[in-house]
Amino acid sequence: MSDSFEILLEEATKSLVDCQEKKSVQTCNDCEKLLDCDVRDEYVQAVYGNMSKGSSGGFEF
Repeated sequence: MSDSFEILLEEATKSLVDCQEKKSVQTCNDCEKLLDCDVRDEYVQAVYGNMSKGSSGGFEF
């Protein structure tokens, strides 16, 4: 069963992939809006939210 963070991540991933397909790019690095993109920002937030499950704090990679 998916929790709310996983659902948000799935939705954000779909939006990101749809955007990449629409712009005919393989990765966000190939896009001119890389550093000023709401779709990518939402995806990054969803990834961090899913990793932390809503808890604040840092990550160790």
